[in-house]
Amino acid sequence: MKVAPSILSADFGKLSDEVKAVCIAGADYIHCDIMDGHFVPNMTMGPMVIEAVKKASGVPLDIHFMVENIPFFIDMYKHLKPEFISFHIEAEKHINRVIQKIRNEGIRPSVVLNPATPPSLLEYIIEDVDMVLVMSVNPGFGGQKFIPSALRKISEIREMAEKRNPSLLIEVDGGVNDKNAQALLEAGADILVAGSYVFKSGDYKKAIESLRV
Repeated sequence: MKVAPSILSADFGKLSDEVKAVCIAGADYIHCDIMDGHFVPNMTMGPMVIEAVKKASGVPLDIHFMVENIPFFIDMYKHLKPEFISFHIEAEKHINRVIQKIRNEGIRPSVVLNPATPPSLLEYIIEDVDMVLVMSVNPGFGGQKFIPSALRKISEIREMAEKRNPSLLIEVDGGVNDKNAQALLEAGADILVAGSYVFKSGDYKKAIESLRV
């Protein structure tokens, strides 16, 4: 299991130090939640902040757009060359076009499903993406409680991927901790996003290692 600490829960007064600390503690990716105040009722980090995060990070960036007008945001952040850019299929009419736009920048495309969004919407795009991000809370705020139905959704996506895109990665974001990490692994998850669980733990290394089930 790989772990992607979400800097949404970091201390922004010492963000560079926080990023360096979780990288030293064993993070595989740094998860960056970009919110626009429209798709979700919150606003977070602009590209200058993520540039500073990239400079401090010793691991690849994993950018998660919770925004409308997705192509605009891709153009704003593409120079940072993250490993992944994830976008919500609920926010985009032309999903294939956006997937290709991300891939054309040498970035791995990923689509996101909200808790109530069914896996069936992946039917005609699952071969075209490198990752699916399953939201196990409703997006917009950190520190929420895990929604158990995400486990069934992950299993359904993994079954679909084994037939049509075996290398597909499944990432899970929301309420992840050491109590549900094993169940997430068994359901088919590959990467766990953890914000509050890591950054509020007091021991980043111990928290990250507890997710490597």
